[in-house]
Amino acid sequence: MRALIQRVANASVTVDGEMVGEIGPGLLILVCAMEGDTDTQADQLAAKIAKLRIFKDDAGKMNLSLRDTGGAALVVSQFTLAADTTRGNRPGFSAAAPPAEGERLYAYFADRMRAEGIDTAQGRFGADMAVALTNDGPVTIWMDI
Repeated sequence: MRALIQRVANASVTVDGEMVGEIGPGLLILVCAMEGDTDTQADQLAAKIAKLRIFKDDAGKMNLSLRDTGGAALVVSQFTLAADTTRGNRPGFSAAAPPAEGERLYAYFADRMRAEGIDTAQGRFGADMAVALTNDGPVTIWMDI
């Protein structure tokens, strides 16, 4: 699985004018299931993100995790993270999992974040979403598992 993680002061996702997910301080997680991914990759990604020490402690050092801060996660499906831009000017997305499997793994990943003790909101798989955020830092991290 592939994820782009942004530390945020707040974030929200809207579909057709309806807010479907919103968080305060925490992480916006754009996630893509790649072809061949299994539950194991989703388990590993959720565990790693929940423990990733990218929040400031009292001394101002990035030393605290999402768990430590009690922050929330907004999980948004983003198949375009699978973009292959090595040829031509039009990205290819064949490395992304097929839609049905991508949707299943996306939902499974969000459930795994909840199982890690993280308050988790979600976007809507396959929808045209408007994502708003206030990036904190900014801190943006790319992860492949």
